[in-house]
Amino acid sequence: MSHPQALRVVIADDEGPARNRMRDLLQDCAASLPIELTGEAANGCELIELLQEREADLVLLDIRMPQMDGLEAAQHLQKLADPPKIIFTTAFDTYAVKAFELHAVDYLLKPIRLRRLFDAISRARALTPLRLDMLKELAPEARTHLSVQERGRVILISVPDIVYLRAELKYVSIRTREREYLVEESLTRLEKEFASRFVRIHRSCLVAKAHLTGFERAAEAGEGGWSALLKGVDEKLPVSRRQAHVVREFGKTPL
Repeated sequence: MSHPQALRVVIADDEGPARNRMRDLLQDCAASLPIELTGEAANGCELIELLQEREADLVLLDIRMPQMDGLEAAQHLQKLADPPKIIFTTAFDTYAVKAFELHAVDYLLKPIRLRRLFDAISRARALTPLRLDMLKELAPEARTHLSVQERGRVILISVPDIVYLRAELKYVSIRTREREYLVEESLTRLEKEFASRFVRIHRSCLVAKAHLTGFERAAEAGEGGWSALLKGVDEKLPVSRRQAHVVREFGKTPL
């Protein structure tokens, strides 16, 4: 039977031996601290799904993981109704360590020692909640997913599945082949983050290069006189005169 005041902990690490060692260390810590291991995940996507099915107070979160790393997962976790505290784990990574120390983010260097883990967990409840803007500063690479909140859940949208991004007042509309989502992000910031994947065709619209099949002349296409044609979506998007160079770069007729 679990202790009513036990700290509920989740381990996120893509390496099975690392999770096994962390599990053993937590058992040793539990001799002196009320701890309950409530789950394990092998990547950020698994972690986000797990934490929507069960509650946790603390995540021991590895930085380097496939599909979605720890720094990106931490950003998406902030959209949960009650985000857990996070202690990052990493093999020696000069960039990460310097950044963590600058922002007073708690971390554990691998191989993790029992005393260091014990001390970190002892302070876990008093950890300052991570800020989303700070996490974005810590993450040097573009995200693999965008996330939205719907009906109390966090939904992940794989970036390669996105056909276009369009500004809608204070939101950005995310269009995939299947449906549309709304996210409260800046289109300008998204353009900077995903410059290699998206091209601007209008002041309010970015189109995924992989989903752009060509252009066609259209009188109703607006000031630019061109419409962008998209793979898997019937919708045609107007190209502004300012962005007409995109037509020359990507071809005037359907590819």
